[in-house]
Amino acid sequence: MRAIWKGAVAFGLVNVPVRLYAATGEHEVTLHQVHAADGGRIRYKKVCSVDGEPVTMDEIAKGYETADGELVVLTDEDFSRLPLATEREIEVLEFVPAEQVDPILLGKTYYLEPDKTAAKPYALLRGALEEADRMAVVKVALRQRESMAVLRVRDKVICLQTLLWPDEVRAADFPILDAEVTVKPAELAMAQSLVDSLAADFDPSQFEDRYDAALTELIEAKVSSGDTRSLPQPAAEEGKEGGGEVVDLLAALQRSVEKARSARGGAASSDEDAADDEPAAKPRRKRAAAGDDEPKTSGKATTKAPAKKAKAKAS
Repeated sequence: MRAIWKGAVAFGLVNVPVRLYAATGEHEVTLHQVHAADGGRIRYKKVCSVDGEPVTMDEIAKGYETADGELVVLTDEDFSRLPLATEREIEVLEFVPAEQVDPILLGKTYYLEPDKTAAKPYALLRGALEEADRMAVVKVALRQRESMAVLRVRDKVICLQTLLWPDEVRAADFPILDAEVTVKPAELAMAQSLVDSLAADFDPSQFEDRYDAALTELIEAKVSSGDTRSLPQPAAEEGKEGGGEVVDLLAALQRSVEKARSARGGAASSDEDAADDEPAAKPRRKRAAAGDDEPKTSGKATTKAPAKKAKAKAS
């Protein structure tokens, strides 16, 4: 496992240096959204809704929309001035009975590993929690957000489990629950009998994610039967390797050539025109004819000049 946070538990006058690890990791078969016709991955770009242009991460700020339709833009400097618990300390506030912590408040669980020099104070805190059969209520700053959490013991490790703030728990407002319902004693006894018949000690290892197993089996069957297709190469990657990048390169070269011609003046343009083939020369001859001072030095231009003069004499 890889530590995602490093700091210390402030336990009275005792500091216990620890490293924080994610204790859980949901497993699932990774599926992507693809175009059914050609298998291309569906990508999502960050685009400004005003000008329709793509936006890079360094151009993105956070904003709050007020009730009357005004926008408040918050910068990194604004966030730096907000009060936040120290990012390297888990402050123990109090110890409470475990049964008083409503499970609905419990969030993500992390393991706390003691530093090499903190084995004894770590064991001291763990023993105190076990003896008192209590949880330590703490405050901790994770990912630039202050959270409530509890410390509890699982086997030999101290776990930190984040808590929701009280106002983050919604009230169950269901009027139907207030209606008077009559339950007969025989019905209640039957329900209790069903509970007793299914009573057991909880062992999560006895349960299996049947959907995940079936999905894995389905994918493996398709692979075995050859029901696959070649992985398509996204257009963006093709551009990087050749296609799109070549187009950009040609466009850049064309702009460079035009810029160079402008800098060298009309005479240089006429010299280049003489070396071009017929299809490419036509638009350039037209451009040369528009300039009164541009000398007609190419072979084709000199053959036309006498014809023009002869016509003038005839008129």
